[in-house]
Amino acid sequence: MFLGSCSGRQSALDPAGVEAEKMAELFWLMAGGAALIWVLVLGTAFYATRVRPRPHGEHVGRMLILGGGVAFPLVVLTSLLIYGLALMPELRAPGDGLKIRVSGEQWWWRVAYYRPGSDAPVHAANELRLPLGQRVELELDSPDVIHSLWIPPLAGKVDMIPGRTTRLVLEPTRTGTFRGVCAEFCGASHALMAFMVEVMEPEAFAAWLESEAAPARPAKDALARQGADLFLELGCGACHTVRGTEARGPVGPDLTHVGSRLSLAAGIMPNEPDAFARWIAEAEEIKPGSRMPSFNMLPARELDALAAWLESLQ
Repeated sequence: MFLGSCSGRQSALDPAGVEAEKMAELFWLMAGGAALIWVLVLGTAFYATRVRPRPHGEHVGRMLILGGGVAFPLVVLTSLLIYGLALMPELRAPGDGLKIRVSGEQWWWRVAYYRPGSDAPVHAANELRLPLGQRVELELDSPDVIHSLWIPPLAGKVDMIPGRTTRLVLEPTRTGTFRGVCAEFCGASHALMAFMVEVMEPEAFAAWLESEAAPARPAKDALARQGADLFLELGCGACHTVRGTEARGPVGPDLTHVGSRLSLAAGIMPNEPDAFARWIAEAEEIKPGSRMPSFNMLPARELDALAAWLESLQ
């Protein structure tokens, strides 16, 4: 029961990155220091009240109070502070070249990859893909309220503040899929603002990024083609961009390759046709306060067509 949260895709005690390893090491050292202080202070109290409950001399009392209650905690806490500050230069070292801009919005994540040597960013949303063993710099901001990006297995949390750009450097040490969250209360659907992070081998990441930069492929089957037409007829392109089509809306997430993402609706739904249809019809119920309206007036056939097209955007 006590060790159940020490591993998994959202555990800070199961690090998968250089920064998270340093944070976990600092945590265990601080926990050890706190335990030492706790044992000494309670031991002193036990000695004074149980082992020798009679009145103590002034000299003994002064030694117990100043030694156990002042000197020892001061030495331990000062040592931990110095150790923690010494970690900061390494944790704030610059990245290797790839930069990713992440913007926290109510309640989803706008993502853009900036490749070295290329002026055109690769737009995505609600997930991160990272190359194994490379230091990647994240530039963080927000257009509305304060959010906080936290991927516990990879690094500590950093606030996303309107009007400012903050930075976080990630260096993954093993491949896998991890879960990140917003760690700052940001409104009604704060708890529904998650995202998935996949750490990939460098060659696989390069291939994925090249594919992500490409426009959407035309729909192949009739149902998906109907969904593509409905997407434009219903005005969805006013909010969403699908590169390679007439949809160029800047308001909501880029949907160019939404069918290949690890989740839907900012990490809270599986990426499958039924979930697409449910999200389109019940967005306001699933994520209260979001700017995505519910299209529950659409017949089931049209919802299925839209879902089929969105799922085909690989």
